[in-house]
Amino acid sequence: MADRNVLGGRLETCGNDPVTGFFRDGCCTTGPEDVGSHTICAVVTSAFLEHQSRIGNDLSTPAPAYGFPGLVPGDRWCVTAANWLRAHLDGAACYVVLAATHERALDIVPLAVLREHAVDVPEGPGSLSG
Repeated sequence: MADRNVLGGRLETCGNDPVTGFFRDGCCTTGPEDVGSHTICAVVTSAFLEHQSRIGNDLSTPAPAYGFPGLVPGDRWCVTAANWLRAHLDGAACYVVLAATHERALDIVPLAVLREHAVDVPEGPGSLSG
């Protein structure tokens, strides 16, 4: 059975530039080895990145040894549900792409809270109309 998102549909791709996901497959898929629950597809903001750095989760600094380029505002990235919730409680939550957020995130963050920060983001500029 395919992975499901928090809305009950098929889990969509979160991001491929940079390639995200615990399994680096572009999706917020999860499994027993993902003890951090990297299940929320976030569109990071500067406030979120600063918050994460303050709590010891530096997402801005590149780590080439791990193939991690470092994130900038606007990047889509699968973040841990617990760290995203902490940012929310501290007033620094970033946007969430619900269709690309794994249903297991609901084990930690209520859907109503995720909806407060929901945003529809096209996969690329070719998806924009107008």
